[in-house]
Amino acid sequence: MKKTLTINVAGLVFNIDDDAYYRLNDYLEKIRTYFSEEKEVDDIMHDIEIRIAELLGEKITSTKQVVTIQDIEEIIKIMGEPHEFGDPDKERKRSHYRTTTKRVYRDPDNCVLGGVCGGLGAYMGIDPIIIRIIFIVIFFGFGAGLLIYIILWIIVPEAKTTAQKLEMRGDPVNVNNIGGFVREEFENIKNSFKGKKK
Repeated sequence: MKKTLTINVAGLVFNIDDDAYYRLNDYLEKIRTYFSEEKEVDDIMHDIEIRIAELLGEKITSTKQVVTIQDIEEIIKIMGEPHEFGDPDKERKRSHYRTTTKRVYRDPDNCVLGGVCGGLGAYMGIDPIIIRIIFIVIFFGFGAGLLIYIILWIIVPEAKTTAQKLEMRGDPVNVNNIGGFVREEFENIKNSFKGKKK
């Protein structure tokens, strides 16, 4: 018989074994220490917790309601330990453990209307302007471009979390990439404010 605790990870409630709780808490403290010099540490930690909550949600089923130490160890293998960052061998092993598949999302950061072209561009690895031109040609040439765009706008979900934005680009969703993505977003915001002041 084990003692279980109720925890809140990124707004979601989970029941967790006490040994799994201590391992997860220790892991999150190591990550916080690793990113402690970053100005964006709270945002990085929030995005990491969101990803951990998504992975914990995958572990819960109708017959399994409690997160175990094995579940936490699997999540840590996916996310990576702070001391592994920058080690290409360990990064390669982690990417073999869980392959990242690209997913189509609407890109809210690169949109003119709904982000469909930005999302398709990120998914295909091409400039969204090319996708926009294709839609314009289809619209004026065949008349179906607007209809196709609206249908895609309705059925393709928007990339809201950092994990979804990384999946859209085809990057592995791990601690290192989440931290890099948050830093990149802050730099873009800072640069846009500098550009507006000039």
